[in-house]
Amino acid sequence: MSLNSTYFSPPAKTTDTHCDKVQESRMSQDSPQNESECGPSRRASREWWLHVSLLCIPLLAVYLHIPPPQLSPALNTWRASGHFFTFRGNNIFYKESVGVVGSSDVLLLLHGFPTSSYDWYKIWDSLTQRFNRVIALDFLGFGFSDKPRPHRYSIFEQASVVEALIAHLGLSEQRINLLSHDYGDTVALELLYRSDHNRNGHVTINSLCLSNGGIFPETHYPRFLQKVLKDSGFISPVLTRLVNYQLFSRGIRDVFGPYTQPTEAEFWDMWTGIRFNDGNLVMDSVLQYINQRMKHRERWVGALTSSSTPLHMIYGPLDPVNPHPQFIQLYQKLVQRSTVSVLDEHVSHYPQLEDPTGFINAYLSFINSF
Repeated sequence: MSLNSTYFSPPAKTTDTHCDKVQESRMSQDSPQNESECGPSRRASREWWLHVSLLCIPLLAVYLHIPPPQLSPALNTWRASGHFFTFRGNNIFYKESVGVVGSSDVLLLLHGFPTSSYDWYKIWDSLTQRFNRVIALDFLGFGFSDKPRPHRYSIFEQASVVEALIAHLGLSEQRINLLSHDYGDTVALELLYRSDHNRNGHVTINSLCLSNGGIFPETHYPRFLQKVLKDSGFISPVLTRLVNYQLFSRGIRDVFGPYTQPTEAEFWDMWTGIRFNDGNLVMDSVLQYINQRMKHRERWVGALTSSSTPLHMIYGPLDPVNPHPQFIQLYQKLVQRSTVSVLDEHVSHYPQLEDPTGFINAYLSFINSF
């Protein structure tokens, strides 16, 4: 036995392709016919993949630049009834209604992520029957407001947007009642901190009512898509373009109760508000608020636990983002001066949309108690 055949022979293949067999036959028989059999086959395969690639590239390009859906009549009406003011070169949308004559009470509504001021439409008329002025805004990066990019979105900036709106409306000397939800809860806590520390230009807060917001990082469970978008670094801009209505609606359905689901039209209104002005492309930047909550927990939770402002919490207990009973038990332990309204057990993360009657009754009971 030769040394070469013993130690340097290549391992035997367990399978042979047709072209390998033809190659072996060609080497042993020197047949011109066999030599030409695989060439056309390989060329045809390469051409097929080339055609598929050339077809996929424009399709992907079209997919990533799908135009936003048209505003529904309801959203058109909401937008037409609002106004804009300018904050640091950006247009901020807000809506204001004058309600009860003779009252001086002002209510400011702060919406959650990833939606807009339209979250309050189901209880808007009821609120105008109690307050002289009811005001809601779309935060920077949300709804009908501008959505600059690249931009470092922060809770601190959103609080400054609110302060600028109050100044714009000539309400700097007025005591303001705040009603907030989700993302808006954290903005409200920054406003509360500034108010209690007499920061320049602060909003003077008369009362604060929170609802289903992740104000405690230790009891907050962001949705999978939120975690992916906020932590994917340089890949996030690609992922934001891949988020479509199907992915959005699947995720948002999970934070509504099984018996309190929005209609398909309402889901589309939420998605339309996100897509307006390419808002889907800034979601990764806006989502940094979750990290900001952890970083500034002492500041914001500290403001909540030390404030002498009348406080209330309206809570939908089926919320998977701020689950029961961990969230409400921690809230009651840390914020002992606050009153709490726990709604029906079927109500989840959007109580003002899922149970508008229960929500408005709970809020009016609180606001009329002092």
